Amino acid sequence: MWRVKSLDAILATAEKKSLHRSLGPIQLTLLGVGAIIGTGIFVLTAAAAQKAGPGMMWSFVIAGAVCAIAALCYSELASMVPVSGSAYTYTYAVMGELLAWMVGWALILEYAVAASAVSVGWSGYFLGLIENALHFHWPDLLRSGPAWSMNGFMPVADFSAGIVNIPAIVVALAVTALLVIGTTESARVNAILVVIKVSALTAFIILTLPVLKTGNFSPFTPNGWFGPHGTTGMGVVGAAASIFFAYVGFDAVSTAAEETKNPQRNVPIGLIGSLTLCTIFYLLVAAGAIGAIGAQPVLGADGHAVQPGSAAFQAACNLAANKDQLVCSNEALAHVLREINWPVVGNLLGLAANLALPSVILMMIYGQTRIFFVMARDGLLPKGLAAIHPKWKTPHIVTIFTGVCVAIAAAFFPVGQLADISNSGTLFAFFMVAIAVMVLRVKDPNRPRPFKTPLVWVVGPLAMVGCAALYFNLPTESMLVLPIWGAIGLLLYFAYGYRKSHVGRGLVEVHETDDDAPPTGLPGA
Repeated sequence: MWRVKSLDAILATAEKKSLHRSLGPIQLTLLGVGAIIGTGIFVLTAAAAQKAGPGMMWSFVIAGAVCAIAALCYSELASMVPVSGSAYTYTYAVMGELLAWMVGWALILEYAVAASAVSVGWSGYFLGLIENALHFHWPDLLRSGPAWSMNGFMPVADFSAGIVNIPAIVVALAVTALLVIGTTESARVNAILVVIKVSALTAFIILTLPVLKTGNFSPFTPNGWFGPHGTTGMGVVGAAASIFFAYVGFDAVSTAAEETKNPQRNVPIGLIGSLTLCTIFYLLVAAGAIGAIGAQPVLGADGHAVQPGSAAFQAACNLAANKDQLVCSNEALAHVLREINWPVVGNLLGLAANLALPSVILMMIYGQTRIFFVMARDGLLPKGLAAIHPKWKTPHIVTIFTGVCVAIAAAFFPVGQLADISNSGTLFAFFMVAIAVMVLRVKDPNRPRPFKTPLVWVVGPLAMVGCAALYFNLPTESMLVLPIWGAIGLLLYFAYGYRKSHVGRGLVEVHETDDDAPPTGLPGA
């Protein structure tokens, strides 16, 4: 189980498809901004405000800083092993099959649950748009899943506020159908959607900052930095662990290393530049939302802070006094604009979210199916999962399975909890990448590295500590999902992958092309 996949065999693939080095620092930075800005800022602002209040501005800075140091580690491996497969491939080459399996298994959790989170986010903006523009009220019980709380280690559902999120199911299955018949977005469509997203957020900043009230920023950290005593996942750091979702996609810059002129100089400029620009952008959006209508958390019946998405939170938001609070909105940014008498622009922002978010769902489900695909190609999963449809030439079985799972999760869980669960998988993958960089420096110090992580013995441990700190500040139920998911993965590995592995059987093949492998980033998460 500690057998490694030869780096030379992996690199033989890359040599067959080496790309022209044409990207400079500005193109890389813009690539990163386009990949990063997306769902998180549209849909997680309300959940972050419930956890941290106005202090969520610090949460954006913390999450961006952890991403920056993780990105520097990611970039070294991406430049050394410029093939698809993301952290799974890197781990297989450095630390062996078992840990590679665990990383790949965590990436499946990341991609699929992230797609569910975006589906729920889309649903909130869709319902807000039809209710405000068309004055049609969607049935309350069919607009969201149940509220969840923990009874010891057992999750308990409260169906009084909602039973199932129908719009989220519809968008997840519609995107799945598109993927099955082979429709993928082009670079031009993606560029148009980036412009729509950035324009909508820019309009939000321009309209909200002039009406900013400094009094809305006090108290700045109502739940403290780590939440009230006895709670997990609250406070400024807890909100940072959730907001991490808004930055995922930065590794699109790392994976462009083989197309970059002078990667040692330009990759860190692109990474740090795009993360810095996005952090500033996010801070302006957060300041506009807080300053315009306030962002104080609602309190439970006992007068204490409550987790967003919980039964106590839903009860608090159902009170007449709280119904217009930012933290209770499912379409936070559009809600702010309507509250400051810009209803038409609020509806247009909702429309922008409705247009842009399905493409993010598409890329996430696409990425998850390709992670399945590359693991099946290595023999760790049954080859039948990767069967190609004779007419549409897509891996239809695994795509349909993934889409159904995404729809089920989106139907019954709130966006904040789904984002937290997705983050647990992402943080584990980045943690392993930080270890892999340092291990490879010792095991193979002479291998060419187009980009070398600066101060790797400082940056690597910092990335590990940052990822671990955010993970342990997720809510308890989100933290528990990762080890439970990992245990299921271990059972599958020892029942099937350990015996069927191509590396274990001496069948390390080199593929002429890597078209069937997954993309490595989550654009606009």
